[in-house]
Amino acid sequence: MNLPNIKQALELKRKLDQAQKELCKIVVEADAGRGAVKVSMNGQQKVLSVKISPEVIDPAKPQRLEELVEKAVNEALEKSQKAAAKQLYSLTGGLKIPGLT
Repeated sequence: MNLPNIKQALELKRKLDQAQKELCKIVVEADAGRGAVKVSMNGQQKVLSVKISPEVIDPAKPQRLEELVEKAVNEALEKSQKAAAKQLYSLTGGLKIPGLT
């Protein structure tokens, strides 16, 4: 590897490290069942919180609550992935990096 490529690789690594810090600051929220289940997630796809309204907790119908949680988590994950992709796209200038973009 020649010196310009090494410098470019080090600069990209520095930018990616900075992007990881920025992704921690991004918070997305999603809900299901008209707000009965709410999920917050950061840009690194880590769940920050799950809030469940007492009205949807019915021991006789656990599948309904499971469906709401699943829907809210999947929606939050999708929003988080889009936010992360946008952040990384601006960082890499559209360069496709396997596992990141």
